[in-house]
Amino acid sequence: MATNDNFAEIPPGASVTAPPEESRVSPKLSVIVPVHDGEMHIARCLEGLHHSEYSNFEVIVVDDCSTDDTELIVERYPVRRVRTPRALGPAGARNMGIGYAEASIVVFVDADVILPSNALGIIAREFDRDPQLAAMFGSYDEEPASDDFCSQYKNLMHRYVHQKSNVRATTFWAGCGAVRKEIFIRVGGFDFSRYRRPSIEDIEFGYRLVQSGQHIQLNKQLQVKHLKKWTLRNMIQTDIFRRAIPWTKLILETRKLPRDLNLTSGARLSTGLVGLLSMGWVILFLQTAGVLPTLTVPHTFLAELTVVASIVAALVTLNWDVYSYFAKKRGWWFAARVVPLHWLYYLYSGGVFLVYGSAQMLRLLVLSMLPAGRGSRATLS
Repeated sequence: MATNDNFAEIPPGASVTAPPEESRVSPKLSVIVPVHDGEMHIARCLEGLHHSEYSNFEVIVVDDCSTDDTELIVERYPVRRVRTPRALGPAGARNMGIGYAEASIVVFVDADVILPSNALGIIAREFDRDPQLAAMFGSYDEEPASDDFCSQYKNLMHRYVHQKSNVRATTFWAGCGAVRKEIFIRVGGFDFSRYRRPSIEDIEFGYRLVQSGQHIQLNKQLQVKHLKKWTLRNMIQTDIFRRAIPWTKLILETRKLPRDLNLTSGARLSTGLVGLLSMGWVILFLQTAGVLPTLTVPHTFLAELTVVASIVAALVTLNWDVYSYFAKKRGWWFAARVVPLHWLYYLYSGGVFLVYGSAQMLRLLVLSMLPAGRGSRATLS
């Protein structure tokens, strides 16, 4: 679990460029933008902040050792630029930015995100309205910047999940999320020692906020534009190695399986059904190839086809709201192409949870059988 030691990484000798003195006011919001090699998007991100209808804020860009023209682009804007002494990852960069934040409310914005002009006003208003509000976050909007299929699917799915989730959140999202600075420091900030690369550092942070009794709001009016271009390859790699594996590890450590966002009961049931469907196809393939014996029961093929059709029908029914959402936004042809990609997501996410979780449980079982003292320090890895 993260502690206040996370803030030991705020180095006194870090490179800092302050905005012009005349632009310095006592800000109510401190916007922290971590960036690493963000020359493709950082200008659009900062332009969005520049055109905000809300004016009482400062912007702190934490340059995490960029090697491209990010620094030159950031220098064009009236923001404070902080350069990390070494690569810290977004978790460490955000923590470092906290050390320079002057406001009591901190807003985290990813460098590939554009805030609409009303976003900061929404954040300031909600924190004013509810003194018990510790943190809040929003979602992507309906118009991702990249118009290819994978980018549209990934970003719209993110939006759908957030828009359908409970406003009383059990986690946090740092793509566009805000938190009271004092509470952020009290719970230890983001765990940069564990998450050195973009991962679930915001989810884990949200877990600790909730465990400490804090209130997190998912504000569905707070909608931002995502600039990232997704491909099938980087989508699967991200989902598995930066989401599913570390999230499974976190669930096993905390022994809590939330029923929100991507972990609703419907999503879990769908994962199981996709697993059964895939297993059935594998068995059928092995039977056809002669690796497994085929049954001699009459009408076996018809029975198998009935089972498959039943599973498919159940999956479509369980996820009908998802597919009708895509049909409404992008048409039925788009929605039809979403179905296999969505089921693939269930397959590899569920597979990771099953395989990694089983391996960890087996590891702990073996360690528990060792002589006293040899397995007492076992942890998940």
